Amino acid sequence: RAEQHVENKTLWSVNSDVETHVNFINQSKQSARAWWLDFSGHPVSYGDIRTSGLLRMNTFLTHPWLFRASRNGAKLLANQQEVYLPAAATEYEEEYVIVSLCVPVYSLQECCLMLIRNLVEEEDYDRLDIPESLKTDLRQQPDLLKELGIGVLT
Repeated sequence: RAEQHVENKTLWSVNSDVETHVNFINQSKQSARAWWLDFSGHPVSYGDIRTSGLLRMNTFLTHPWLFRASRNGAKLLANQQEVYLPAAATEYEEEYVIVSLCVPVYSLQECCLMLIRNLVEEEDYDRLDIPESLKTDLRQQPDLLKELGIGVLT
């Protein structure tokens, strides 16, 4: 079982002969970007899934998937997990396993930071009458590569 926090920095795909078929269904109110972690642990984008949209994938049991909001990189959950490792369809399921994408429950502070980032330009953060620690938090935009412990991809 994979760790449920991306920050463990040890996620990557492993060779597998067990193929599975997945329908990722975006149930959030924003476009979702699908990321597969390759054999080196680098994220590979499989594009955006519109709200109520579907991404049908043939993947493997040992291939981790992550999802982020297309607009701001905020974390999304796949079947209530930050990291989705595909499961094989059971005899009671259809050929494609259904995976629901949704927004996690954010703390009040995280919600406020996202709202301020949407309303205020970054160069104006210093003009806000808020504690310096919150200004620092505002500047720390969601960054998948940083979460995975990977530098800038070339």
